[in-house]
Amino acid sequence: MSVPIFANYINGEWVESARTFEDRNPANTDEIVGRFVQGTADDIRGAAAAAHAAFPAWSSMAAPARGAILYKTADLLDRRFESIAAEMTREEGKTLPEAKGEVRRAINIFRYFAGEGSRMPGILVPSERDRVHMFAVRKAIGVVGLITPWNFPIAIPAWKLAPALICGNTVVLKPASAAPLSAWRIVEALHESGLPRGVVNFVAGPGGELGTALLRIQLEMGGKNPTIVLADADFNSAVENVVNAAFFSTGQKCTATSRAIVEDAIYDKFLDALVERTRKLKVGDGMQAGIDIGPLVDQGQLDTVLRYIEIGRKEAGAPKIGGNRLTGAGFDKGYFVEPTIFGGVTEKMTIAREEIFGPVLAVLRAKDFDDAMRLANDIPFGLSSSIQTTNLSRVFEYVYRADAGLLTVNLPSAGVEYQLPFGGSKDSSFGPKEQGPAALEFYSDYKTIYLKY
Repeated sequence: MSVPIFANYINGEWVESARTFEDRNPANTDEIVGRFVQGTADDIRGAAAAAHAAFPAWSSMAAPARGAILYKTADLLDRRFESIAAEMTREEGKTLPEAKGEVRRAINIFRYFAGEGSRMPGILVPSERDRVHMFAVRKAIGVVGLITPWNFPIAIPAWKLAPALICGNTVVLKPASAAPLSAWRIVEALHESGLPRGVVNFVAGPGGELGTALLRIQLEMGGKNPTIVLADADFNSAVENVVNAAFFSTGQKCTATSRAIVEDAIYDKFLDALVERTRKLKVGDGMQAGIDIGPLVDQGQLDTVLRYIEIGRKEAGAPKIGGNRLTGAGFDKGYFVEPTIFGGVTEKMTIAREEIFGPVLAVLRAKDFDDAMRLANDIPFGLSSSIQTTNLSRVFEYVYRADAGLLTVNLPSAGVEYQLPFGGSKDSSFGPKEQGPAALEFYSDYKTIYLKY
């Protein structure tokens, strides 16, 4: 069976080259999902030039007309829903149900921002002066360079592309080399939807050359996300929420729970319950039915996770469950690791402070609610945070005291929707928030008008 080759997309043309790199299935590295043309510095310059040339006409197009193209793109992705989800599982490793959820989210994001084209709010205020009309309208900012990660290979390109385009910007997109096919499918759909030449350009390969050209910067830089579990929590729901947030998507979510901070009164019972629930999780190829956890994305990530597990053994002793690379039939050709829980973790340990980005959970003991809040906030990161409690007063205290950009209550720490701003605080983010109305703020600027009549 021949391996498909996926070209770069520059100025409305598919640009081929003999220079390619492989996109392999992390569950079975014998399978090559596709070969991608590896871009060069000249490709980046050509893509940027095409985007600059396309900008005047695209930014001048009526926003509802731009929205119509985004609606068509969403419809095309919807018609290809099953195949795109299967490709995502094969190239990134997450389970097929998780991949389907992500593709659905990307489709919804395009439809949401397509609708923003018919709103595109400005500002209208009364003047202090007689017969002066004053208002502000949005304007596009220009050419946008987008470098996207591999862990949400279609959702993150969607939530960056769609608001950038609806605001009238043109784009050069560089997806992660570990999982570029999902983003390529978006560009394919945009092309088939009638997007004008040069408005979106796709260049695969190393990201450094594109990154040097960025002027307005927005970064999401990870986290070490806590879930606080108080003694009054709905016990079974709290167990499910922590296991979900720690291990689903193989822990490769920036919002995943990597620290469970459990009130002393229930610590031992809760830790035992976490271990028993984790024992029931099934690890394997995400294309197979009934699998809960797929492989890590590549050898580098596997090495990182195993290294942190060894650090955890030295700091906290043997894990309560897991801690090994999986081998044998169905595992030998993939990057599989057991979901791992460390108990007796203290706040100064490396596994309690550094992002691992894999299925490794550190469980810390808190004396009470105030101690739990102290532990949760005493970290350089501040992306997401969760609390499990039935005490409404504690909920509101938590909401106003938690030092993170995304908070959940009686839900997993991972799992966001596109209608609200997304982003962290402290070392977890740089620049404005993403998604929802905040995305329009980043991808547009204001033009202010004073008019005497």
